[in-house]
Amino acid sequence: MANEISVNVLTLNCWGIPYVSRDRCTRITAIAEKCASREYDIVCLQEVWSVEDFKLIKTKAQEVLPYSHYFYSGVFGSGVCILSRYPIYDVMFHKWPLNGYVHKVHHGDWFGGKGVGLCKIKIHNMNVNVYVTHLHAEYNRENDEYMAHRVLQAFDTAQFVRMTSGGADAIVLGGDLNTEPSDLAYKIIRGVAGLADTCPNSASHIGTNECANNSYTSSKVARTNPDGKRIDHIMYLGSKTVKVEVTNFQHPLPNRVPYKNFSYSDHEAIMATLKFTNDKHVPDDPDVTDSLKEAMKICENGLKNVHRQRFWYAVSACILIIPLIWSVWLNCMNMSLAVDIGLNIVCIFLTAILCYTLFMSSIWNSVEKNALKAGCSAIEIYMTQLSNDSRQN
Repeated sequence: MANEISVNVLTLNCWGIPYVSRDRCTRITAIAEKCASREYDIVCLQEVWSVEDFKLIKTKAQEVLPYSHYFYSGVFGSGVCILSRYPIYDVMFHKWPLNGYVHKVHHGDWFGGKGVGLCKIKIHNMNVNVYVTHLHAEYNRENDEYMAHRVLQAFDTAQFVRMTSGGADAIVLGGDLNTEPSDLAYKIIRGVAGLADTCPNSASHIGTNECANNSYTSSKVARTNPDGKRIDHIMYLGSKTVKVEVTNFQHPLPNRVPYKNFSYSDHEAIMATLKFTNDKHVPDDPDVTDSLKEAMKICENGLKNVHRQRFWYAVSACILIIPLIWSVWLNCMNMSLAVDIGLNIVCIFLTAILCYTLFMSSIWNSVEKNALKAGCSAIEIYMTQLSNDSRQN
């Protein structure tokens, strides 16, 4: 194995929603040109929701980054992909059991089939696991209805990293985690998987989303917090045989696409240079017990909320049956054509709402409840193992 090698890793949320994201085609082309600029060795992209956009990026960067993989999942695809200068010899995708709500169409996270993707990459004689992921968006920090989902996604991601990294010489994780360094999900990913953040303390205040210098940030948000939020991250972990150091960290893209008045995305890209050295390295083992206890409380509250929702959906279904029966009874009476048509429309409307409430109180409620229970159970097992290990030590 080469004694020492440096690798430039880039991650960017491309904001590539067809028909919704502004200036998408021009921006995707500009992102593709940056990928082909020979500045980066591994590129992790999120929100590439169009396969055609991925093909465009892949084609333009083919000469520099000849190896690539798009992770197909859900209705529209996972939106995440990896491009690499080095050979990709194995791939895997893990879809999260909790991915938002199917009826929250305007949020769309459920339809993306989000999860964490893995590409095993051969860098000279090193086996490096590169993970790319995109956690559920926050939408409302004051009233975050998706906190339990995101916390379990973080734990699931960390567990996936731990359980698939056996034999790897090093680990790299890049993506839009939709979580700031002070948030619980961030602490769980780092603590459970043992990952280190590439961002130095001197740059920890510099955000990657809602930044004042981004053309897509509203003036109101920019005035409130000019530096924005740091929710996009590159993390890493060495092994007993390979030491990993961060020699450079930056926001590599200019504020605007060349000759245009808009940015590359509503997120800022980040780039980290990682130096891999053949050396004995034992990573720190951070204490994550407090974070996991907090995660358990959030999941337990989520379960209580699911039970409440089931009750109220069931009550709503029972209430809806009364006007539905009444409208059917009126429809059986001999009335004018206009009244019959109106009653039929009311029947169809009430039936649709009834079906929705029955679906939410039964099938969807059970799916969310089981996913929360599975997450709680996995966290309990992990915490028990931590406790046993600490007693033995």
